[in-house]
Amino acid sequence: MSAHPPPGPHVRRRLLNASAVAVSLSLPLGLPAVGATTAAAAAVQCSVDHKTNDWGSGFTAELTLTNRSATALDGWTLTYDHSGDQQLTNGWNGTWTQSGKSVRVVAPDWNKTVAAGAAVTTGAQFSYSGTNAAPTSFAVNGTPCTGAHQPPIAVLTSPTAGAVYTAGTPVPLAATAAAADGATVAKVEFYSDTTLLGTDTTAPFTLDAAGLAAGSHSLYAKAYDSLGASAESAPVGITVAAGPALVAAPAQLSVRRGETGTFDLKLSKQPTANVTVGVARTSGNTDLTATPASLTFTPANWNTAQKVTVTAGSTGSGSAVFTATAPGHARAEVTVTELAADSTYDARFLDLHGKITNPANGYFSPEGIPYHSVETLIVEAPDHGHETTSEAYSYLIWLQAMYGKITGDWTKFNGAWETMEQFMIPTHADQPTTGSYNASKPATYAPEHDLPSQYPARLDGGVAAGADPIAGELKSAYGTDDIYGMHWLQDVDNVYGYGNEPGKCSAGPTATGPSYINTFQRGPQESVWETVPHPTCDNFTYGGRNGYLDLFTGDSSYAKQWRFTNAPDADARAIQAAYWADVWAKEQGKGTEVTATVSKAARMGDYLRYSMFDKYFKKAGNCVGPTVCPAGTGKDSAHYLMSWYYAWGGAADTSAGWSWRIGSSHAHSGYQNPLAAYALSEYAPLKPKSPTGAADWATSLDRQLEFYRWLQSDEGAIAGGATNSWQGRYAQPPAGTPTFHGLFYDEKPVYHDPPSNQWFGFQAWSMERVAELYQQTGDAGAKTLLDKWVGWALSKTTINPDGTYRIPSTLTWSGAPDTWNPSAPGANTGLHVTVADYTDDVGVAAAYAKTLTYYAAKSGNAEAKRVAKALLDGMWAHHRDPLGVSVQETRTDYNRFDDPVYVPGAWTGRMPNGDTVNSSSTFASIRGFYEDDPAWPKVEAYLAGGAAPVFSYHRFWAQADIALAMGSYAELLE
Repeated sequence: MSAHPPPGPHVRRRLLNASAVAVSLSLPLGLPAVGATTAAAAAVQCSVDHKTNDWGSGFTAELTLTNRSATALDGWTLTYDHSGDQQLTNGWNGTWTQSGKSVRVVAPDWNKTVAAGAAVTTGAQFSYSGTNAAPTSFAVNGTPCTGAHQPPIAVLTSPTAGAVYTAGTPVPLAATAAAADGATVAKVEFYSDTTLLGTDTTAPFTLDAAGLAAGSHSLYAKAYDSLGASAESAPVGITVAAGPALVAAPAQLSVRRGETGTFDLKLSKQPTANVTVGVARTSGNTDLTATPASLTFTPANWNTAQKVTVTAGSTGSGSAVFTATAPGHARAEVTVTELAADSTYDARFLDLHGKITNPANGYFSPEGIPYHSVETLIVEAPDHGHETTSEAYSYLIWLQAMYGKITGDWTKFNGAWETMEQFMIPTHADQPTTGSYNASKPATYAPEHDLPSQYPARLDGGVAAGADPIAGELKSAYGTDDIYGMHWLQDVDNVYGYGNEPGKCSAGPTATGPSYINTFQRGPQESVWETVPHPTCDNFTYGGRNGYLDLFTGDSSYAKQWRFTNAPDADARAIQAAYWADVWAKEQGKGTEVTATVSKAARMGDYLRYSMFDKYFKKAGNCVGPTVCPAGTGKDSAHYLMSWYYAWGGAADTSAGWSWRIGSSHAHSGYQNPLAAYALSEYAPLKPKSPTGAADWATSLDRQLEFYRWLQSDEGAIAGGATNSWQGRYAQPPAGTPTFHGLFYDEKPVYHDPPSNQWFGFQAWSMERVAELYQQTGDAGAKTLLDKWVGWALSKTTINPDGTYRIPSTLTWSGAPDTWNPSAPGANTGLHVTVADYTDDVGVAAAYAKTLTYYAAKSGNAEAKRVAKALLDGMWAHHRDPLGVSVQETRTDYNRFDDPVYVPGAWTGRMPNGDTVNSSSTFASIRGFYEDDPAWPKVEAYLAGGAAPVFSYHRFWAQADIALAMGSYAELLE
């Protein structure tokens, strides 16, 4: 019998192949969720229609510019070229000029603003001789506007985001829509999630939607033009209350000391008689007071907001809850936080925190699980927006820690950890046979291969694995064989239909709630576009004869089994957040409120040590040849770095009696977390319970800082990483490959499509952790790293006069580091980095700003402080929207929806929804649910030869990082 592949780690990660006790499995390789595939944002989205009235020697031209973005276009300059001798005579509705063949139109002051989805028309008269060919390309504010194959645009103008209605009361929907390329708008459909509510064929496009069930709804409009193209609006979140309710907005409010703020109150449903509403502070900061204490609503003014004024005194801090009550109505609560007089950035944190946590905005499932993104059609590491990752859970914990720091309310931090523990750490029912684990024989070897087409990989029982040196002490410390670590990937809405709910195995498409799944399994070249999603608990219900196991590992027979993969950087981030929660809570005299959660974080850190070991516990350093490299004994199999993953699995049949565990041989610079290593080794509340846990993390802290120094390029950026298993099969590396404590330099560790060393986000993420360590401890080694890295990063950052910015996006590398010499580190004069392109990505900019903030706070570097502030101010001024902060992304990589997915010729199976899996499968063909996604027409048009689709994504990690960056700047530099 044989067990099979463990799932792959987190956002944007790959899985290679591993195995288990006399069984098989595949390895995970992880990578942060939103990196390399995120395209640079476009500043303007537009289309231009050009019509003429030609009389042979002259013509009039009418140009209609449509703003196709979700935000207003403030000022426009339209440019294009003629191909003949057309000469401008005069123009109107704009200032027209011509130079040679180039024509330029500048907006008039009275018509310079173009609302989202709206259009402006300008015109001119020309003379010509010969032929009069129409211009073929246009640009607005320097951005090309493709006229051909442009779908229409829709903007939902009613209701407003966050509105509350009573069940049974019609919800008024309204939208504007515009078509391009001479087409007209044929109809507008209105949706709640994927449910069609109704259709309007004439402008103004409206619908009174009756019958919406109580709960949160994501509403949007979908416009169709006369050429058959379609596109949807940005979503608007609302809440439908089960009965009459009081409606308060906003739900969170910040007020500076000595100042006032207001929130609105109204009713969700027209009453039959006057309603008196009482307003009172029900808990919290007594320095905050509200007036008036009562309000009266009549059958005539019930839907007109009345204001409540909250006044902050001069000495208080923290938050208070104000509750509005009225007979027969559900109450409304508003959390008000008193801020220092100059707390601009704390106020921004609370503003964004309120948007993220507002149920109507779509960041969370009904269970309170953070989605990877609000939008469903998104492909990067998760291949659907309503999947989630351990990364998202860790950011939720960090976000709520900062909320506690600012408001003094630690219930949300504790609650975030409890949600993670409930849904993302496998229960004993999920890992029922861990008690059969044999630490002296952790797993059966299976080689990793270069290409998906080389799988399945055969198990090889002739390769000796080393002993697991920490299993015994973990069981002794915690009284269980179960692993306390997050799995990396979850299908929150059970879109695929495996139904692997906690404690259940392949319950199927009718199951509700989150389902554990996995994707990457087949080597470094397997991009997300080539994966076959499969359940973490495979009982052969779906897939082929052996479920999905025989796609990944080759064996003579297969056993039903469970397997999980941990993404170490996510667990480390959760521990990092717990460290800050403990520090901040103790500063407030509330340390006991987080003690229980912090102790759980220490436990997670104990198990996170599995990421320090070679995949098969072979001796770390100069490990070449699967049968030659010796099996490890004691801790000599530890490289002490944070690797790409660790994984564990076993038999689904509790009488079968086998289980396995593996580490990872591959270490990426972007996964290291020296702040977490410091907390787990030197900060008493987070020191693990096991006898050697703190000492291992102390060694890891030193090793991680050395690792960064070894990988720092001549310019200052940090290169890819290292491996103890060349090519994942302990192969012989090329002659001259540099080493680090015997590990081989790997320019792009773990995955190659796209190369894992290219994304600047990894630089910002990892250096931010180094900067936190430096700010907390003054570590000299951390300062040396940061001095050089910050200098390089600042030299590649542009802050424009209007506050917009450009930061590095894609990096290219050449050369290699010097072999590591701890007593005399090399200068790495042969290792170089080049910035290939730039971006205004808001999530990466926030992580970068945090790095600069922590560095500037400790070093006093004025330029780092200036740029951190400019990045935060720039995104706040230019990229805010109703759901958070975002930029538009042109996704040219979505041409890969038709990419083939390798499946061996004789293999055939089915997905839970009936999609066939065989040698003809493509990414899209085994994900038929995408054809029902409201954004699918954008991709479909692109695949048919149209323009690349443009999206404004609200990724959970990015929104949380932006909020955290605001809070960090407020704490340290404001």
